[in-house]
Amino acid sequence: MALVKLLAPALLSVCAAAQTHQLTPNIYWIEGGGGNSGVIVGSKGVIVIDVKTTTAGGKDLLDSIARITPKPVEAVIETHSDSDHIAGISAFPKGIEIIAHENNRKEQDVVIAAGRGTLIADHPPTRLISKNEETLTIDGVRFELLHWAPAHTSGDLVVYLPAEKIVFTGDIISPAQPDPIIHPEKNGSSNGWIETTTGMVALDSDRYVPGHGELQTKAAIQKGLADAEAKRAKIKELEAAGKTLDEIRTAVGDMPRGRIITFTEVVYRELVPGLPEKKP
Repeated sequence: MALVKLLAPALLSVCAAAQTHQLTPNIYWIEGGGGNSGVIVGSKGVIVIDVKTTTAGGKDLLDSIARITPKPVEAVIETHSDSDHIAGISAFPKGIEIIAHENNRKEQDVVIAAGRGTLIADHPPTRLISKNEETLTIDGVRFELLHWAPAHTSGDLVVYLPAEKIVFTGDIISPAQPDPIIHPEKNGSSNGWIETTTGMVALDSDRYVPGHGELQTKAAIQKGLADAEAKRAKIKELEAAGKTLDEIRTAVGDMPRGRIITFTEVVYRELVPGLPEKKP
């Protein structure tokens, strides 16, 4: 396994200036500098969802929060272990609560042990989620942290605020990409992505903050799910007919994504295990 891929950023610019969007009087999302971040202002402090890519990006995020409220950051929730969502934690004060799925922590530990986790080593997750659903009330705000199956990664958490009917999806949803983004090196899976996205569209919400890109509606998520299900079924049919990966790519109109494995290849490798690992 190429360890460098364990915290691989998405194929999106992380240099764009941060933009703050307000969803409710106390809930915001901030784009730019890495993956989208959520900012929830509680009664005494702030809960942040995902924290950008670099120390500088984390500082910019904290500056953006300071323009929203003088209240301190009390907790961070990580949707998954990709560096463009967690490495900005190096800018945050030590001692804050960091909430993540237990598999997210395992993925970070691998990178830290290999000497590649400089920005995250001093800020490991402090509260691990092991259940498929856990309800937390933090500073007066109710959160439902949901994990249906390994999807984008093995340690995905979907963050649902039921009172406000808002969902933070992490990179399970990334509308700038034509197909789901799945990291098989982190044990993500196409079936798990479908199961997870099916669970998300069943939530009482019409506002989904994706890992990257613009706010999504339930209808948009449902369309992406239907498209992915249809594509997976077509790939499965073609593989059963003896088609090669290259033939399947041509048949389904795959778009190249550089060193990042495509959804088509993810599905094919799930159907034909034991293929040599794709090199970055």
